[in-house]
Amino acid sequence: MASAPVKIVALSGSLRKGSYHSGLIRAAIQLSAAIDGIEIDFADISTLPFINTDLENQNGVAYPPVVEALRKKIVEADAFLFASPEYNYSLSPVLKNAIDWASRPPNVWAGKTAAIISTGGGFGGGRSHYHLRQVGVFLDLHFINKPEFVLNAFQPPAKYNADGDLIDEDAKTQLKDVLLSLQAFTLRLRSNN
Repeated sequence: MASAPVKIVALSGSLRKGSYHSGLIRAAIQLSAAIDGIEIDFADISTLPFINTDLENQNGVAYPPVVEALRKKIVEADAFLFASPEYNYSLSPVLKNAIDWASRPPNVWAGKTAAIISTGGGFGGGRSHYHLRQVGVFLDLHFINKPEFVLNAFQPPAKYNADGDLIDEDAKTQLKDVLLSLQAFTLRLRSNN
């Protein structure tokens, strides 16, 4: 009997219209169509209010509706794909905000698997991975260790087109390897539970 598909929720830590990180998620969604047993759903975090506990438990609702919608998506997911830009050697405020909202009681991240992908200059945004992994310890997230995905967006040949879509075939192959690793790790954890 075939196991249920691995449901992955993807979050981009960049709000820019032509974001390369959102481009990575679009590429992952396209690549997942050729991988049996993976479904990727993009979670738009651009409209979340800044975390503020004064917004909780108002009018008989635990969280604002947009926060509740994100939390529901996370509850229904098996795994997460974080496209994490590097802001001052760390993760972006918008991504941390989404993480913090979903960690409010009850923490809906706990016990699930995750992968991090980054792109940018120099180290390709890789320093954000370290802080996101640290945050994941408290969240009880289980990150894949290999392969790591950091992509220097500005080193020739061109990695993206003018719309921010990933066009580099080597990078697509590496991204597919991340998805396969995340799927395998999720299935291993699922079989142990």
